[in-house]
Amino acid sequence: MPTYEYVCTKCGHEMEAFQSMKDAPLKQCPACKKPALKRQVGGGAGLIFKGSGFYITDYKKKSGTPDPKPAAKSPETKSAAAPVAK
Repeated sequence: MPTYEYVCTKCGHEMEAFQSMKDAPLKQCPACKKPALKRQVGGGAGLIFKGSGFYITDYKKKSGTPDPKPAAKSPETKSAAAPVAK
């Protein structure tokens, strides 16, 4: 269930309410008792990862680190290393 923010247009009282998405918006201000509460438009909460988490830089190649695949040997290296039979 989300938490909604409300503000009273008469007295300026601000509050939060933990409501179901199906519930109707609150109308009566608990401070001045007038039907002047308005639900605020919120951007929502961001994602929060706990522990080691996930970072956008996790999969980027860092400079100075070797490639995970070993480099393939060129044919010249193989022929130079093998002894020549006569």
